[in-house]
Amino acid sequence: MDGTQPESEEKQLPILTLQAASGWGFPDFREIWRYRELLYFLVLRDIKVRYRQTIFGGLWAVIQPLALAGVFTLIFGEVAGVSSQGVPYPLFAYTALVPWTLFSSVLSTASGSVVGGASLISKVYFPRIIVPLASAASFLLDFAIGLALLAVMLVYYAVTPSIAILLLPFFSAMAFLCAFAIGVWLSALNVRYRDVRYVVPFLLQILLFLSPLGYPVTEIHGFARILYAINPVTGIAEGFRWVVLDLPPPPWVYLIVPTLGTFVLLVTGALYFRKSERSFADLI
Repeated sequence: MDGTQPESEEKQLPILTLQAASGWGFPDFREIWRYRELLYFLVLRDIKVRYRQTIFGGLWAVIQPLALAGVFTLIFGEVAGVSSQGVPYPLFAYTALVPWTLFSSVLSTASGSVVGGASLISKVYFPRIIVPLASAASFLLDFAIGLALLAVMLVYYAVTPSIAILLLPFFSAMAFLCAFAIGVWLSALNVRYRDVRYVVPFLLQILLFLSPLGYPVTEIHGFARILYAINPVTGIAEGFRWVVLDLPPPPWVYLIVPTLGTFVLLVTGALYFRKSERSFADLI
């Protein structure tokens, strides 16, 4: 006897059955935590791919807002003579464009992330919400670089923030979470309706000019103030100027409405994404 067992008597490996959740519900956050290493590697992959074979590398994180600040300085500051509330206009514009760049980048990338990750989604199981989350989180590095340049500009223009600077993480989180919430909605819709990829750039172009990025919200009057209050970028941009440049705080309606809107979008987006993810692999 050689002590070996027949193949039929070998210990059978456990069988794991994966079944998509049915109905409405929230993503399983414990499962997302178990796949945190995958999230980390996807974020790292997106950062490397974004700057691969580029000359300026991470400097692109500040080139875009700086270029827009230059254009706004020429159009609004020099030609139109828009008030910058006593702050040097380049600093006034750039302060609002830093969170705008984070908002627009996260929304644009997250909205197309599920379709863009079709090869991975159709072959491997993991919590699907990780895909838009990784796409969004990869821009936090760019945002940090933009904030570093903003700090340099504050020193250059000799502008000292007040104690309100402690609220900067709140407005930064609002910019990220609001864009991510909208991106989650659109990423799920984009699987079924490919029109989304055409709508998102158009929407961002409209928001760029219908948000107080190159001008203060005090320039808005009448019925337009209601529309600006609904626009979440208004509260984010004005909030950044308030806490960074030591300007008067914006009307509270510009802060309360986007905060509540972000919460509603996050909840409903998570619910819709969870309900739709069972059909992603079939539709992609």
